[in-house]
Amino acid sequence: MSIFALQSPAGGFLDEDLQHFNKKFDDWCIHFDNLDDATLIASTLEKRKSVDIVEITPLSYPQYYFPTLQGDIHATREIANKILCIIEPYMGSSFRLAVCDLSTKKVRITPTKYKNVLSVEGAFANYTE
Repeated sequence: MSIFALQSPAGGFLDEDLQHFNKKFDDWCIHFDNLDDATLIASTLEKRKSVDIVEITPLSYPQYYFPTLQGDIHATREIANKILCIIEPYMGSSFRLAVCDLSTKKVRITPTKYKNVLSVEGAFANYTE
């Protein structure tokens, strides 16, 4: 369940026009089902040295696979076909734990609020359902 994308060293993902980079990975970014195709296209670009091939998975980029997941993601972990994310819903807010189900594509935010990333880390590390 992974795809491959072309990313600049600054972090943007190559757009479908093969000229511009988007800050966030979305459906408008060029992506490939396998590494060979990504390598082939990357090798044809003029500025090949400035483009990296990255693997996009639910664990590495959960917001692409779960569009309803909002906020800044600080850490992810996979447990029992679920992706757990430590999120900050908006800047300055309390941290929350998001549970993203890979089979149903639903996102559930736990009700508990945490003051900092370290306090949510315990719940994150010991999560069970």
